Amino acid sequence: MKGTKSAVLVLSLLAVIGLSACVGSNETKTKSSIELPQGHVLVADQIAFNKAMENAQPGQTIVLANGVWEDFEMLVQGKGTKESPIGVSAQTEGEVILSGLSNLSLYGEHLVVSGLVFKDGYSPTGSVISFRKSGDKLANHSRVTRTVIDNFSNPDKFSSDNWVAMYGRYNRFDHNHLEGKSNAGVTMAVRLNSVASQENYHQIDHNYFGPRPILGSNGGETLRVGTSKYSLSNSFTVVENNYFDRANGEVEIISNKSGSNTFRNNTFFESRGTLTLRHGNGNLVEGNVFLGNGKDHTGGIRVINADQTIRNNYMEGLTGIRFGGGFVVLNGVPNSRINRYHQVKNTVIENNTLVNLSNINLAAGSDAERTAVPIDSAFKNNLVVSEGEQPFKIFDDVSGITFSGNLTNADMPEQIASGFVKQAIKVERAATGLLVNTEAASKGVGASLTLRPIDKNKTGVSWYPKDTQLVEFSSGNEVTVDSPQGLVDAVANANAGDVIKLVAGEYEMVKPLIVDTTVTIMGSGEKAAVVYPMRTLLAEISDGGSLKLHNLVIDGEKAPDAAGNVLVRNTRLPTLKNYRLSFDNVIVRNLNVNHSAHVFDAGYRSMADRITITDSVFENITGDILRLNKEQDDLGIYNLEYLTISNSQFKDIQGAVAKIYRGGTDESTFGPHVFVENSRFENIAKGKRNKHQASFYLHGAQDTDLLNNEFVDLMPIIIEHTVGEPQTLVANNSFIDVELPKVTEVFTKGDSTAVLRNNTVKGSK
Repeated sequence: MKGTKSAVLVLSLLAVIGLSACVGSNETKTKSSIELPQGHVLVADQIAFNKAMENAQPGQTIVLANGVWEDFEMLVQGKGTKESPIGVSAQTEGEVILSGLSNLSLYGEHLVVSGLVFKDGYSPTGSVISFRKSGDKLANHSRVTRTVIDNFSNPDKFSSDNWVAMYGRYNRFDHNHLEGKSNAGVTMAVRLNSVASQENYHQIDHNYFGPRPILGSNGGETLRVGTSKYSLSNSFTVVENNYFDRANGEVEIISNKSGSNTFRNNTFFESRGTLTLRHGNGNLVEGNVFLGNGKDHTGGIRVINADQTIRNNYMEGLTGIRFGGGFVVLNGVPNSRINRYHQVKNTVIENNTLVNLSNINLAAGSDAERTAVPIDSAFKNNLVVSEGEQPFKIFDDVSGITFSGNLTNADMPEQIASGFVKQAIKVERAATGLLVNTEAASKGVGASLTLRPIDKNKTGVSWYPKDTQLVEFSSGNEVTVDSPQGLVDAVANANAGDVIKLVAGEYEMVKPLIVDTTVTIMGSGEKAAVVYPMRTLLAEISDGGSLKLHNLVIDGEKAPDAAGNVLVRNTRLPTLKNYRLSFDNVIVRNLNVNHSAHVFDAGYRSMADRITITDSVFENITGDILRLNKEQDDLGIYNLEYLTISNSQFKDIQGAVAKIYRGGTDESTFGPHVFVENSRFENIAKGKRNKHQASFYLHGAQDTDLLNNEFVDLMPIIIEHTVGEPQTLVANNSFIDVELPKVTEVFTKGDSTAVLRNNTVKGSK
């Protein structure tokens, strides 16, 4: 549906249900005296709502009074008509809040719900909004519009649910705002698990799918249409004019698992992952815009199965690799089971513009199982522009794809070069915001010059902000303290982004710091602020907290004589929100009063977006520096996305510098990433309690770089490659009295894929 027609339809439908005459404009009126349009009923509590719902007739609208409706499992049911639907609306859009254990179910015909906000709670069932009451009691010809779901996540991070579940037929979900799903499960799912929900002709349009944090596991898709079990059924769902803003849950932003769907005119902004045609045939992907802006793991389109059409799409600045690349055509499995990978065949990829993609992967995933190469397919009239290396990676036979009429400025691989014309290509930023080459467009090559990303502000609702940004360290107010109790109080009362400055002196901490927001603790002035932990724990990062330590000395010599002291840890309970931890210009010393004293211990089911150690010194420690190995159940879950260590020194550490574990065979996530540079490590990991006898133990890390470091007299660095084509680079390091890192391929036969170059090795080991 084009934007103008859609806007007219929205206005006409809102007029039908009376939303344009919202009753909350006169704030001085009491609830009992508010004048309502004919056919509207104002209700102020759940009992009144349920009674009104029982008596609702076509053309009537039940209006929920402004306020917080707590623990409200709302059921909207009845039989309206196309001309006279049954409506449920907010008295004032955005001022009816469903909190606590709340949800919404629809059952019947021609129902319209609008203007609600779900926040400060979670659904007690498998969905926040469901287009069914139960079983086969479905909604048809019904609509949910102008509604918000904001961080309404189950506090058990790996208790899976869906925020929106569409059943039935001919339903519409439009102009809604969904943001911040932190627990497992698809944000929105179209369900085809009965005949009554297949060939459904649903419409999903003009929604704002806001930031979704990295889940660190499978099950973090933003939108899924169908499931593998029913993927040979047609859905006929249209997904158009939606805005996906930093939707980072996992490698599949959209997971298509059914046939005959249309994905049109959607914008993907700095979102990790791809629009994935995972299962199902005969789908159309056209007019979509993917803007990566060079952000890690931003991807485009991944093609699997038969009879797919991918045309007139625009992809720019996408850095994704492997299955999450800028554009990916996968190998299939011969005689594939329904839940594996069907062969790409009879697929047309035409008139797309691909600008500065790091990877265009053809026959990707080729291995002993995935041997069915693409056949009977075409890649034609596409514009491929690259400022750096040419982006194509070819993993198997691609003779089944015919390349013709394509234009590029890069040197193409020999296998496909005949299908490209190479020439200098100048692209300019058009009024649409996209890079274009008018000459190519005049010859029918690349995306249309009229292609324009949908404006974010034309999706979702106008009355709810879309400017969610990560709270940066040191972005709030500054508070100066001069005593241990002052520090405890300042942390307890901190607002997001605040900086707590310690005057020079000694701080004997007899109470642990509980960090529940983004806070920086730092020394001030030239003289040191020295912190002495007097308990077994210095600081605990609770759910929602992030901590930066800067310009401090932390000395463990006064810590209690107990085994297993910890400087910083996550709360022992599983956490829902991701956190960050930073040590910058910090000295940590003398954590050696007893054995197994650790610097940081991650919690079970916790996820660090980023841990950084810069310009810091760690010495005389009996335990590990970073323990990020709590997910031992081999489900693909892990505790860290990015670790960066730079310009730092580690000496006399009995445990490991870092223990990181991502087990299992799941390929749907991105990390962990480990980057270590310009640092010195001496006498590391020789303690008898260091189980792996390793200075670094990295199991399942996806990207590891060890660059320009000095390693002296320490136990080996152990790197174990598992799934996902992990990459390891060890370069320009000095190894003295220690062997080169041990890199093992756990699942793949053959030599290691790690790259070791320009390293020097000295000494007897």
